[in-house]
Amino acid sequence: MTDPLSLRLAREQAERRLPSISAAWVRDGEIRWQHAVGTQDARPYGAAVTPDTQYRIGSITKTFVAVLVMRLREEGALSLDDELEQFLPGTAMPTATVRSLLSHAAGMRAETENSWWERTPGVDEQELRRQLIARDLAVGRFHYSNVGYGALGAVVARLRGRSWLDCVRDEILGPLEMTRTTNRPQAPHASGLAVHPYADLVLAEPEHDAAAMAPAGQLWSTTGDLARFAAFLHAGLDGVLPATALAEMKRPHSWDDAPGAAWTRAYGLGLDVVNTAGIRVHGHGGSMPGFLAALRFRADGDGLVVLANTTHGLSTTLVGDLFDTVDRRFPRTPEVWHARPADAALLELTGEWFWGPSRLALHVRADRWLELSPVVSGRGARFRPTGPDTWEGQDGYYLGETLTVVRPVGRPPHLDLASFRLSRTPYDPEADIPGGVDPLGWS
Repeated sequence: MTDPLSLRLAREQAERRLPSISAAWVRDGEIRWQHAVGTQDARPYGAAVTPDTQYRIGSITKTFVAVLVMRLREEGALSLDDELEQFLPGTAMPTATVRSLLSHAAGMRAETENSWWERTPGVDEQELRRQLIARDLAVGRFHYSNVGYGALGAVVARLRGRSWLDCVRDEILGPLEMTRTTNRPQAPHASGLAVHPYADLVLAEPEHDAAAMAPAGQLWSTTGDLARFAAFLHAGLDGVLPATALAEMKRPHSWDDAPGAAWTRAYGLGLDVVNTAGIRVHGHGGSMPGFLAALRFRADGDGLVVLANTTHGLSTTLVGDLFDTVDRRFPRTPEVWHARPADAALLELTGEWFWGPSRLALHVRADRWLELSPVVSGRGARFRPTGPDTWEGQDGYYLGETLTVVRPVGRPPHLDLASFRLSRTPYDPEADIPGGVDPLGWS
């Protein structure tokens, strides 16, 4: 009996007339399912694709480049607010920052001025620098730029003293054991094809080394390798990039939506952020002549990878359908609750606190973390310990803000959170409420 995920993939291949398609589902770092349908060159007697078949992954390459840039930031070799001129002097837009390039907000032109760069041999770095031009209307807004990621690849090469590709191999592929991800195709690999819109015919698409534009979409990979990459992007890995840096990559930095509309798609630092019914899904898509690709992962640890050798044709609902099938047919078993060690001295802080008349509940978690949550409505956050009586906010409004336990002599302790005073009763005068408390009290 065909499993539901493989059945959905088979329907996609047949109904969308795809030469071939390969997909994988990863959960908590473990590949739970892989399947491939079709042949490498669309011939009925051609070599059948397998999960080990390579496809060109297009712009998913950009996420690898972004990881390299963030590694340089973690090492102190650059700041996200450094200007491009500092690394590539003499460009036509020197004030573009590393952050704006990573988030497609520098206003940089989308494509090179060469004819259809994806289908022709690439330009060298000197020519790429000449073409780094801003579109004034787009500066500060989301404007997707392949050229911008070519520039970021050059920044990596300049700071490392070797090619961006060598850095990808040594700093990402090796540690993650991604042995089937390469710069150019290695057998077995699918052929890049276009499918005629009105006949069951295919046309071979060209493939070239993109040279200085390679960081925008050069890499080839398999669903297995990309599933490992998705697991890394979800959880991080010391020695490659920690979870804290990946969290920064996942936060929206520019938005790709119509003014006034609820946002559905944003861009972080090298990662798409898709908002579907309030649930954020991260990853990246890829499109090159003859190939389409998608990598998506959620905060719960589930990720999906889809690769196909067609220029056009993947349905926009496929990844969502696969996620729905995973949720419906393979629901997660709730984690068994266990008692966890907590600092007994912190128990005095637990329970109800008041921000003015607003009720909040404070919980102690493992490793001296605190969690503040509204009882009815209001702001909540998790707090990481930074000292004996201080914690740092990890979420929302209080991200990066300090929570301090104030212990006045002869009086009960109160909390100071980003200058707000939290007391055990509403506006408790014993807590030294800023601005004072009306001496007549509640009446």
